[in-house]
Amino acid sequence: MAPAAFDAEAGATNGTWWHAGFHLTTAIVGPTVLTLPYALRGMGWGLGLTLLSVMAAVTFYEYSLMSRVLDHCEARGRRHIRFRELAADVLGSGWMFYFVVTVQTAINTGVSIGAILLAADCLEIMYTSLAPHGPLKLYHFIIIVAVVLAFLSQLPSFHSLRHINFVSLLLSLGYTILVAAACIRAGLSKNVPPKDYSLSSSKSEKTFDAFLSVSILASVFGNGILPEIQATLAPPAAGKMMKALVLCYSVVVFTFFLSSTTGYWAFGSRVQSNVLKSLMPDSGPALAPTWLLGVAVLFVLLQLLAIGLVYSQVAYEIMEKGSADASQDRFSRRNLVPRLLLRTLYLAFCAFVAAMLPFFGDIVGVVGAVGFVPLDFVLPVLMYNMALAPPRRSPVFLANTAVMVLFAGVGAIGAFASIRKLALDAGKFKLFSNNVVD
Repeated sequence: MAPAAFDAEAGATNGTWWHAGFHLTTAIVGPTVLTLPYALRGMGWGLGLTLLSVMAAVTFYEYSLMSRVLDHCEARGRRHIRFRELAADVLGSGWMFYFVVTVQTAINTGVSIGAILLAADCLEIMYTSLAPHGPLKLYHFIIIVAVVLAFLSQLPSFHSLRHINFVSLLLSLGYTILVAAACIRAGLSKNVPPKDYSLSSSKSEKTFDAFLSVSILASVFGNGILPEIQATLAPPAAGKMMKALVLCYSVVVFTFFLSSTTGYWAFGSRVQSNVLKSLMPDSGPALAPTWLLGVAVLFVLLQLLAIGLVYSQVAYEIMEKGSADASQDRFSRRNLVPRLLLRTLYLAFCAFVAAMLPFFGDIVGVVGAVGFVPLDFVLPVLMYNMALAPPRRSPVFLANTAVMVLFAGVGAIGAFASIRKLALDAGKFKLFSNNVVD
């Protein structure tokens, strides 16, 4: 028995390309689509939709390159099932192994914090609509979500999540359509605030807002675990991942553009980091039927559990590498007790940070800039140039180099803008606030 979330000795499963497509879709298409109108708020219609299209094209290209690098290594007898091992092998540097471990850990922790916070926020939205003066606060819902995730965290591997992730795909389509319909209804309502699509009058604020939005887009499109997903495919994996990517991006294009355009059209610069909050303002009537919002929130909550399970796998594998005994059964007391303890402590930490710093939009931006940009925009093109060694003057090599340099700069500036926004919000709002800060 392999002690970790991924069966390293087996190296593969019986996964098919559509199973990998389900995993990819869950890793990319999640309730973070509810932040896309907020991302457009920082850029406006023209730049926002342009960058949304560019990000879709670039990430599809980057993931296809990474898949080809994995196929290249597998054809030479080196099948990698972890991102960090692939990067260390191709780039020939031991420090790259630890760099990827660190960034992946940051991504998984950030996604877990954001998922817990968004799930709790959705629960609070529905609770306050039913009991406006009820005693429960945001941190109560954060605890509830964390407990549920801790219970479900014992599922062993990516491949075991394939059916859950298929349901997750359907859920993402469901709540995107429901929220888009609610936004269209709200945009046509007389109760919606006057539409204003203007950007900040300050050039510096406008620049920071734009880079924060780019960081949010990087986070929404990123996954950082493609090698681990491709490892679920039955060998040979060559070519199968492209079919999975096509399946995934069919869902990506539909959900991302639908949610971003309808949400931003309905609320303009007043849209909040969670568009559901805009549909249920603190003052005045709800801008969508309660039953519709209730079903959408239910779909969001169910998918958040799947997302938490997917992203937690890498974190758990890293934590449990030294604590498990491979000679004993996975559910033996020797392995069960450390697993329960480590996974519960991990989720408790994520829940504590979510309750202490409830800045959902800002967290998404920071994770995108410091995590997803290097793993999903810089390393794939670098590894392709190193592993497959296209001629230095070829269009592929030059395009890859340009993408790498561009997004390294964007990531650095986006990280500064995201951390700056988080610091400003932290200074204006008290810790353990009962509201998610925009």
